[in-house]
Amino acid sequence: MAEGRPTLYGDEHVKRYEETNGEVGHIWVNGAPCLILTTKGRKTGKEYKSALIYQKVDDGYVIIASKGGHPDHPGWYKNLMANPEVTVQVKADKFTARARTVEDDEQREQLWKTMTKVWPQYDEYQEKTDRKIPVVLLEPVA
Repeated sequence: MAEGRPTLYGDEHVKRYEETNGEVGHIWVNGAPCLILTTKGRKTGKEYKSALIYQKVDDGYVIIASKGGHPDHPGWYKNLMANPEVTVQVKADKFTARARTVEDDEQREQLWKTMTKVWPQYDEYQEKTDRKIPVVLLEPVA
């Protein structure tokens, strides 16, 4: 993290990212890039926004539903399972995407390794929980 730059979390991270089109908040702790994911609440229908570490792979974006190794999936993941159409913001670029959990073991392993290169803690999170942490691919809708 750069000297003098505050560490952003949660709603404050989303707010600053959106206010500055990612000038503040796109690069997060230890140089990890973040995007803003907007899901529709599975119970409320309300929009929920999360700042998540990502990597661009081909035409899509990979995110990990780790919740720090918590035994339960994060709310945003439960929401996209109920409604896979999401909105994504990467810096100033905003677009609609379809989210899908990567089920193919070989592809999942490859994408997991891609993500642990930018956030090695994902391996620790997986060790802390019995659930198989989902790898999610966000594919822009043409």
